[in-house]
Amino acid sequence: MKNFRFSTLMLWVGFAFIYLPMFILVIYSFNASRLVTVWGGWSTKWYVSLLDDRQLMGAVWRSLEIACYTAIAAVALGTMAAFVLTRVHRFKGRTLFGGLVTAPLVMPEVITGLSLLLLFVAMAQLVGWPAERGMMTIWIAHTTFCSAYVAVVVSARLRELDLSIEEAAMDLGARPWKVFFLITIPMIAPSLVAGGMMSFALSLDDLVLASFVSGPGATTLPMEVFSKVRLGVTPAINAVASLILLAVSLATFLVWFFAHRAEERRRRAIQQIMEESQAAIHARPEAKPAH
Repeated sequence: MKNFRFSTLMLWVGFAFIYLPMFILVIYSFNASRLVTVWGGWSTKWYVSLLDDRQLMGAVWRSLEIACYTAIAAVALGTMAAFVLTRVHRFKGRTLFGGLVTAPLVMPEVITGLSLLLLFVAMAQLVGWPAERGMMTIWIAHTTFCSAYVAVVVSARLRELDLSIEEAAMDLGARPWKVFFLITIPMIAPSLVAGGMMSFALSLDDLVLASFVSGPGATTLPMEVFSKVRLGVTPAINAVASLILLAVSLATFLVWFFAHRAEERRRRAIQQIMEESQAAIHARPEAKPAH
């Protein structure tokens, strides 16, 4: 009983440590005072002023756009890498390939950002691309970084799958690509969603990589917030952060809601099939013993 109470207490302490700063940030985004640490009453003027700050709103939409593109590309590349690591067991350079896939997880972002910057500069001098650094180079850098996380998440799910289901489908005449898209992908869908959301959050939060590979007119939200924080935090920054929290929370809820509905439909379908099978077995006439 004491262990249960201690575990519950530590759980609530952990929740408070994580979510209490976010709650305070949202509260102070409605602060009427220009000073962040001094409460001056309730006001929504900072949310209204965001519409007039074109530079900040441009950074917000630019970051959201890059994050969406990064999530899509990272899920595609990470899934292919995970499939190779888990299903192709023997090929030359497998260990090297696995190390290259997971290298961004342990490599400092400063090193990754500097190496990508040197790569883009060298490519611009040799082949003329990219002509200038901007959204494209940030997207490539974020995709390189986030694909490793997706590969790890999807690999863990692929190792847990029952291969007999895919083998049964192929025994019934299904081609490998059909098995992959109609059987494998639905079974690993939760890990794909988790990897996509993780990539979206990492891209939206990144400051180091974007600072290295961005160019003029391609400032992201973390870069814009960092530049403003150096001059002093204002409630407008709290308002932007609150809107981002609201958007991420809403997206997470929608993903959970639709995933929960899909899981409920799958369970009902399985239960219906089992009930129909049992009814068919009970309705089958018993064989009479031979005389």
